[in-house]
Amino acid sequence: MNKCLRAIFATTALGIAGTMMIAPAIAQNSGAAAAEDADDDNVIIVTARGRDETLLDVPISETFFDEQAIKDANIQRVDDFIALTPGVTFSNSQDAGTNFISIRGLSQTRNGEPPVAVVVDDVLQVNSRSFDQPLFDLESVEVLRGPQGALYGRNATGGAIIINTKMPTNELEGYVNLHAGTGDEYGAEVSLAGPIAEDRVLFRISAKYVDRGGYLDNVFLGEKADYLEDIALRGHLRFLPSDAVTIDLRGSLVRTDAGSLNYSYQPAIIDRATGLPTAFDFTINDANLVERDFFANNLGLDDRDIDQLSLRVNFDLGFGDLKFISAYDKITQSTASDQFPYSAASQITPSPAFPFFDGTQSQFFEVETFSQEVRLTSKSDTAFRWMLGGYYLDTSRFVSSSIMNDLEQGIVRIRREPVLNPTNPLTSFIADDNDNEAWALFFNAAYDITDKLELSVAGRYDRDKRVQNVDPNQGLYDGAGNVTAAIGQPGATNRATFDLFQPKVTLRYQPSNATTFYASWGKGFRSGQFNQNGVGVIAAGAGVAGVSDVLDQEETETIEAGFRADLGGRSTISGAIYKTDLSNAPYFVFIGAVSAQVLVPIEEIDIFGVEFEGSAEITDGLTAFFGVSFTDSDIKQYNVNPALVGNEAPYIASNTINAGLQYRSDISDSLGFFIRGDFENRGRQFWDPENSTARSAIQLVNARVGIEDLDGRWSFTISGTNIFDEVYNSELVTGGFAHAGQPDAFRADLRFNF
Repeated sequence: MNKCLRAIFATTALGIAGTMMIAPAIAQNSGAAAAEDADDDNVIIVTARGRDETLLDVPISETFFDEQAIKDANIQRVDDFIALTPGVTFSNSQDAGTNFISIRGLSQTRNGEPPVAVVVDDVLQVNSRSFDQPLFDLESVEVLRGPQGALYGRNATGGAIIINTKMPTNELEGYVNLHAGTGDEYGAEVSLAGPIAEDRVLFRISAKYVDRGGYLDNVFLGEKADYLEDIALRGHLRFLPSDAVTIDLRGSLVRTDAGSLNYSYQPAIIDRATGLPTAFDFTINDANLVERDFFANNLGLDDRDIDQLSLRVNFDLGFGDLKFISAYDKITQSTASDQFPYSAASQITPSPAFPFFDGTQSQFFEVETFSQEVRLTSKSDTAFRWMLGGYYLDTSRFVSSSIMNDLEQGIVRIRREPVLNPTNPLTSFIADDNDNEAWALFFNAAYDITDKLELSVAGRYDRDKRVQNVDPNQGLYDGAGNVTAAIGQPGATNRATFDLFQPKVTLRYQPSNATTFYASWGKGFRSGQFNQNGVGVIAAGAGVAGVSDVLDQEETETIEAGFRADLGGRSTISGAIYKTDLSNAPYFVFIGAVSAQVLVPIEEIDIFGVEFEGSAEITDGLTAFFGVSFTDSDIKQYNVNPALVGNEAPYIASNTINAGLQYRSDISDSLGFFIRGDFENRGRQFWDPENSTARSAIQLVNARVGIEDLDGRWSFTISGTNIFDEVYNSELVTGGFAHAGQPDAFRADLRFNF
């Protein structure tokens, strides 16, 4: 991997050196329509197709948040902007990095790849465990719905999320934001930007810190179960050696210490005084049954480290822009907790009703990646516009899952090697090391057939080669350090390759400067992957059929038609209708008896959906906005259980409604008033192909009120999330493993800008 990293950055450095010799002699090409439109405050510029365009011109269903909208909506986490986007839902569960995004009926499952590509400052994020890191000092967020694989590659089957942080500046600027809130939360956010050498070397450095005691109680231990401490740092250097060359060096780190695996096991009838199960009713599996108190005798532990470094170099060649993007990412995460059924029982204090399996568990991830992208993009002010490029990704991924006996002496976390500690005796160790290599070639082209009609064609070939090396120490242990039985094939090497050409064709028609109609057809795929070796046999032994050690790739084919219109007076509306044929959708199955986590395919699903969104300035300072979507899914083939054909697919809300009002007004010559309310409805949702239980529709309301200096020097706001304290589960795993959603929370922010 180190050789690969050196090669990537050496290639980029050579490109920089060679092109800088000719760059000063190349004149910049100006006059692009998007650049001209950027001078109009009412025009929104986006980069959805890899170049600057107005939002009205983009033939994609897109929701856009600029810097002011991000501040107004108090977007602090991924959840916040997704809650404002129709057809998309997001939930956190288990630990930092375990999240589930569903977009137009395409869903993420535990241990699986997301159905969206996430791009931060031009760098494709290659690990979903970094997706929910803190958001701060942002310039814009774009949420694209519909297949985007032709441009953004594998896993962009449902769309793409483009996040742009604020850039370094030529003048000294910055801000400090202090906050405190319920759950014993406090924190700070700071940013400073300016020139090191004016017009040549600029910098920006930002940081965010959050410390939260928690909202949910572990009653047995008398402690908060969902505590959190997050530290995030980001630095950005921009070099401008000439008018034609721009170099961006960006680095960031995140350190998270939090609670984890705060599940309740619904069939366990817990004595709230002792924390012990008094009986088990295995018929209980209710998505609307919520438990916010926990009784495990071990507090969940979660440590996550994220380190990212990227180098982005852009050359203006006159006829187009040549861009090199090199990136290094490393994520290390260790979690540990009580084991199912998450009670106060242990080997020392057994539950009379069920004296087995309530031990402890430990899981460890380490993922290290290197990526290189090269992209050549034509200028935008011509009738024929094009882009072509290549992408390379090298990934090293290690994961281990362990089960230990609980002797009431705490948890010994296990990482790369089995730990034979008599205070927490090991009973099961499953681990593998994965070496994955992926590459892609891509192009897109758009041609103005007339001044009103554009045809665009895009394509990308992705190839993903995966090698799994099974740990030789994998197996069942007797607690004294002796292997009693093998799991799978310890020491084995397994190989699989996944690939697909992803085309997309789009026709855009603009009968006027204020209206766009479009229709598109595209294909996409989400890469296949390995389950941990041996889980197929374990699953069969536990009565779960159809589990394989290899999960095949998911493929989609989507047709879509949509429109976007500027109604004048700062009012807009857009809508789309689409149909997706989905093959091999991953579905997560948890086998509690041995803590095995496996993915199985749902072979065929048909998805049909409709969505609308818009905004309107009702009066001066008063703005209304809305979004609505309806999604219908139908399982057409499921080999694990063919009787389930005709059921709805799991993890998909039948509808979403996003609506809100925002009012801003002057209350004096120097002081302004601001108030905003947001409403989100997530329709009925099943969690399994059996459709065994549906979570009823939930309604979440957020609100924000504040005062602000009209010169932008300071502001004070009070915010609330889930202010009416909707009680709901953020996840339900088949069998009654429930994870409660966040209760109501409030915070006050004081911000100073300079």
